[in-house]
Amino acid sequence: MITFLVGLLFIYAFGSGKVARANGAKSNRFVCTAVPAGADLSCPVDTTNRVQGTSPQEEELRNTIIQLRETILQQKETIVSQQGTIKELNSKLTRCEAAAQDTRDSKSRVQGSRRKEYSKNTMGDLPRDPTETIDQLGKTMQSLKDRLENLEQQQLRANASGATFPNELKELLKHRLSDLEKQLLTKVAELEEEKTQLYNETAAHRQRTENTLNSLLERITELERSNSAFKSPEDFKVSLPLRTNYLYGRIKKSLPEMYAFTVCMWLKSSASPGIGTPFSYGVPGQANEIVLIEWGNNPIELLVNDKVAQLPLSVGDGRWHHICITWTTRDGFWEAYQDGERLGTGENLAPWHPIKPGGVIILGQEQDIVGGRFDATQAFVGELSHFNMWDRVLRPVDISGMANCSSYMPGNVVPWVDANVEVFGGATKAALEICEDRLFDS
Repeated sequence: MITFLVGLLFIYAFGSGKVARANGAKSNRFVCTAVPAGADLSCPVDTTNRVQGTSPQEEELRNTIIQLRETILQQKETIVSQQGTIKELNSKLTRCEAAAQDTRDSKSRVQGSRRKEYSKNTMGDLPRDPTETIDQLGKTMQSLKDRLENLEQQQLRANASGATFPNELKELLKHRLSDLEKQLLTKVAELEEEKTQLYNETAAHRQRTENTLNSLLERITELERSNSAFKSPEDFKVSLPLRTNYLYGRIKKSLPEMYAFTVCMWLKSSASPGIGTPFSYGVPGQANEIVLIEWGNNPIELLVNDKVAQLPLSVGDGRWHHICITWTTRDGFWEAYQDGERLGTGENLAPWHPIKPGGVIILGQEQDIVGGRFDATQAFVGELSHFNMWDRVLRPVDISGMANCSSYMPGNVVPWVDANVEVFGGATKAALEICEDRLFDS
């Protein structure tokens, strides 16, 4: 019976040894081998039943872990070196302070996360179970791989933002900044030079313009002094050759308020029917303040404040005639002179009406509104000269002297001078020796 039990124990131990050896391929645990009762302990023990301490796969994993540890240490040294470079660049590139500050904050967060990760027990003692060891090594390798990829991406982002620079890039940046500064200084110098040139050109152009204007002013002054082609300021005539509503002359001076007037002129016309309107004076509210007109088959008429008086004058023979008309507000008394002779008088022409000031005197047209709206049928056709006006009634002897060319009296209100008459619409001014021309007509 005892011998049977010992045999069963040996068989169980032998089976257990196989199981232990079978499991030895997967673990590093040691098991005891059963020795039969009465066996000699000095006999050699079968060492094949012992589980090997390490396997080739474990050695390869250990080598991989060591290499990863060395890679991480090298990366850590690189990060420390880059941090020193960042601090050096931040102290020199003050203009990038805001961007550098953001980068330092970002780096601080990254370093904090790294310290937390390093605090994990990823490099501690491996589990004793081989299966768990393989799984843990796989997780560790994947974690290291992810962390290395994160470091590379962070390095790329840092380089793109200009936060970290190797020494070569730092030197390149210095040279680049120096080149840009030189280019900027060169551009500023060029702009200053262009500004100086532009100022000089502008000053020269301004000087040329001023010289030209001065020359023109001198020429105008000379022309005014010489009175163009006229021997004297009054020796000219105004020619209105067509019956239109756009040929006319204009007296630049206006009239004051008057209680009497004398107007004299030389006329030459052969227009028919009627010579038209030698002159008209209009004021606001009354276009026919003073008008001398001959139109259609009507005789020459004098209008004062739109009141009419017919004058016994005849000047349509194509020769020069001297015409004078006087008027006074007292009883509206008027006189008409032709070639120095008084041909007619009358009264009750706008009596006690003062001549209004501030109007417009037009030569050759009748005004429907002040200074305009002319009627071609009432236009003067011919030539006129020496239009003078006084604010009083002249004596007959004075009128006769002017008509005979024995005296010359310029108007005290409107004198006949070249500078006082302007022409429009094709009307012209030409030199005239009125007394010589009158003798030639005779």
